[in-house]
Amino acid sequence: MPLSPKTYQFLVSVFASFGSILYGYDLGVVAEVISCDAFVKTFNKPSSVQTGVVVSLFTGGAFFGAGFAGPVGDHLGRRLTILLGGLVFIVGACFQTAAQNINWLYGGRTIAGLGVGFLVMIIPIYQGEIAHPSIRGRVTALQQFMLGIGSFVAGWLGYGTYNISNSGAFRIPLGIQIIPAVFLVSLIMIFPESPRWLIDHGRQEEGLQTLARLHSQGNVDDPFVKAEFAQIQEAIAFDHEHEAKSYLELFRSRSSFRRLLIACSCQAACQMTGVSAIQYYSVPIYAQIGISGQDTLKYQAINNILALLAQASCVLFIDRFGRRWTLIGGNLINSLMFMIATILIAVYGTTSRSAGWGFIICTWLYNISFSATCGPLSFIIPAEIFDTHTRSKGVSIATMVSFAFNTLIGQITDLSIASIGWKFYMIFIIFNFTNAVYFWLTLPETKLLPLEEMNYLFNHAPWLIPGTDKSTYTANLTEDLERRAGEIREKGLHDGAHEHDVAHAEEEQ
Repeated sequence: MPLSPKTYQFLVSVFASFGSILYGYDLGVVAEVISCDAFVKTFNKPSSVQTGVVVSLFTGGAFFGAGFAGPVGDHLGRRLTILLGGLVFIVGACFQTAAQNINWLYGGRTIAGLGVGFLVMIIPIYQGEIAHPSIRGRVTALQQFMLGIGSFVAGWLGYGTYNISNSGAFRIPLGIQIIPAVFLVSLIMIFPESPRWLIDHGRQEEGLQTLARLHSQGNVDDPFVKAEFAQIQEAIAFDHEHEAKSYLELFRSRSSFRRLLIACSCQAACQMTGVSAIQYYSVPIYAQIGISGQDTLKYQAINNILALLAQASCVLFIDRFGRRWTLIGGNLINSLMFMIATILIAVYGTTSRSAGWGFIICTWLYNISFSATCGPLSFIIPAEIFDTHTRSKGVSIATMVSFAFNTLIGQITDLSIASIGWKFYMIFIIFNFTNAVYFWLTLPETKLLPLEEMNYLFNHAPWLIPGTDKSTYTANLTEDLERRAGEIREKGLHDGAHEHDVAHAEEEQ
């Protein structure tokens, strides 16, 4: 029995998300790598500054990778960009695994980060462009879910290799990350290219066939496919005429700049929740409440299981609950959990076992909240709000912002903990709260809207959302969706389409 269109789109997106496993794996494994005795011995007791550089060079490389991925994604297509990112990552991972001194490790981390920057930037774009609006949220949420799988594997692997006496303690976990990268680059070209990219580059017939492959099991005469093809052509023609043709014009067009601001804010706000500080420096952070390095890795491995469950819940429910209030609520919970955990460290330090367990539970609850809301939405929202002509440019800049903030956190956290202790975490309490306020003020709801309808939404929705009548900037969208559904039904009947084709069109709407 052939797969239903939405199931096929979902499975293609699952495979593309293997690139996210690489990012999540590195986030999860680096805490064990830089803290194990074998690493300290092999690299001659690196200083806090050197370990900070080991952490931050990865995200620094990713910053530039995300920047390069924008024009490459527009020129070569989504699949070839994924392929290129995977190949670059493999080279960097090999250098890391074989590193004989700290400089080799620096180089490997930078190259691997460059590849991950390509992947993290292009994968949610690819997923968003192949998915039906009704499942686009859960499809792009796979980015965070697969990132969670990478962190889960890394956490338990790091826990198991932490006490190995030789360099296998860090070479084994660093080498294993090559496996999913090889799998990704070996198979990505057998999957469909983004139909929107094909149509945008004059490959109309191939774009139509790809739409049919994604939405109607290859039937190019399917009413929904024909209507979607026509709407994409119309939207792309409008984009070429009116929207940004260069990075500079993203700042000149009111609508494009607004979307860029929201996308960059989502990525920056995600990093300022404090998640990277915990992932990179869990051992010294937990030590402030009296928890040993081995126990820290165990509790973080359990944390990764909870995160995976939370990410799965986002995949299942984000298209029902929407983006706006999910993001607001998640940031508020994050702020509360960070506040309680910080108070526990400040008041009890290492003197109370009960305080230690309270701290562990707070970090678990924080991670559940982040993984179900802020993490996935930092990928979902940027991937869906831009039009076809600006999507690679806008997401590229937003992803660079993410890695810039990630690099900053990676570089300063260890030094800040050593210098001012628990006071450093006040930053994350404040930022989580102000994130919630900011998105309450500025973020319109985008769930279930076709990508081609985002222009209307961001041209007509007010800059400050609270207190406004939503119907004034979504009524046209609803009417357009109803009109398209009617046209599809009428066209299906007029062309003598089979009943199951018309039923499929109605289901897709």
